[in-house]
Amino acid sequence: MATHILVVDDERDIRELVCEILQDEGYDVSVAENAEQARRARRLRRPDLVLLDIWMEDVDGITLLREWSLNGKQDFPVIMISGHGTVETAVEATRLGAYDFIEKPLSLAKLLLTVRRALEAHKLQQENVDFKRQSQPLSEPIGRSEVMQLLRDQVKRVAQHNAWVLLNGEPGSGLGLFARYLHSCSARADGPFVNVRVASIAGENSAVELFGSEDGERVYYGLLEQANGGTLFLDEVGDMDLSVQARLFSTLDNRSFLRVGGSDPVQFDVRVVAATRRDLEQEVLDGNFRDDLFYMLNVVPLRIPSLREHNEDIPELLNYYVALYSEREHLPYRHFSTAAQNRLRNYKWTGNVRELVNLVQRLLILGASDEVSLDEVEQALGGRVRKQQKRPAFSLPLRQARQAFEKEYFESLLSAGDNNMGRMAQKAGIERTHLYRKLRALGIKTRQDGGDS
Repeated sequence: MATHILVVDDERDIRELVCEILQDEGYDVSVAENAEQARRARRLRRPDLVLLDIWMEDVDGITLLREWSLNGKQDFPVIMISGHGTVETAVEATRLGAYDFIEKPLSLAKLLLTVRRALEAHKLQQENVDFKRQSQPLSEPIGRSEVMQLLRDQVKRVAQHNAWVLLNGEPGSGLGLFARYLHSCSARADGPFVNVRVASIAGENSAVELFGSEDGERVYYGLLEQANGGTLFLDEVGDMDLSVQARLFSTLDNRSFLRVGGSDPVQFDVRVVAATRRDLEQEVLDGNFRDDLFYMLNVVPLRIPSLREHNEDIPELLNYYVALYSEREHLPYRHFSTAAQNRLRNYKWTGNVRELVNLVQRLLILGASDEVSLDEVEQALGGRVRKQQKRPAFSLPLRQARQAFEKEYFESLLSAGDNNMGRMAQKAGIERTHLYRKLRALGIKTRQDGGDS
């Protein structure tokens, strides 16, 4: 969906010229010759940018900008235009949230450059706000495992179509990340990605948050309108109240809605991606979720695997988040020992990637050395440091009992020495060549053998 620009100017020649130039650049343009028409145009459809003349016959542009301003901020960038502006008007326009101030006669090259910069700055501002809210600020899901490679390929294929998608998976497994990745791979990538946290819009606020509101000349654009031309992500849609489900279904089915307090229907165009940890089919059977809304959302179902299902990606995830938080939050850079990585690969990860992220932050904050040891990991996981205190079963014959002890002994040295064969041979008091033979005889794989690290 093309970027929508509203041009407000009482000079017909300027309106038509600017409209023609912007349309040639691929923008969708609406025009208004006075404040009354501008107010109506803004109510009917949320603009992505407004070009606003200061001097008009009915109401001046500064007054109009003041009506639209909320604490010196706008829902969209506004570029002021004036044939005889003053320093005072420019300062006032900036104070009210205008992006820039252009004087007539217009330089069309400067106008187009300012429009592009204003749109880019607004998009970057929204992305920065959204970035700070994310616990997993990734552009692409990490992982070289077969599971992750297949899933990324599947998401890329789905993204090429406009079909709605229902993501299912455990909390913390990356549902939001995959929703963003799908959006970034789609034809709507330049449009907005609006995350609707369903749990936060329950009750009386839900209608206003989703559909917006009107009160006199003040218009509040809801999340649906903010997502126009892009992707609407319904996070934990299974938690949505039945009354909100009913109105949402009607809205999505008709592709239009009324703002709270409004009288004119608002058209919109979004791709809906929903996510849930629940079994929505069972929720439908239990009467907790509308079947018509379920079938509307569940056009393409995608299951996001838990971290336990691709634990071979854990070392790569650890490295990524260590680098991220070292740079972003100026925490000390630390690397995980092989023994620590092996322990984390075999951990249950009930909180999935979100739990891993929290663990990395904790270890970077609390640690003192350059290396994260196995002991540190055990303590951070809330368990006691494991000690090699098992004894071979006394019921075994002597030869088998000795082999069992040796296997446990050398595995302990291997783990403590991070696969350093020289250090391990020195500690065991045997020649290095003899150590290699002993390990092979006991069936113990080292890093050099291609064993897990």
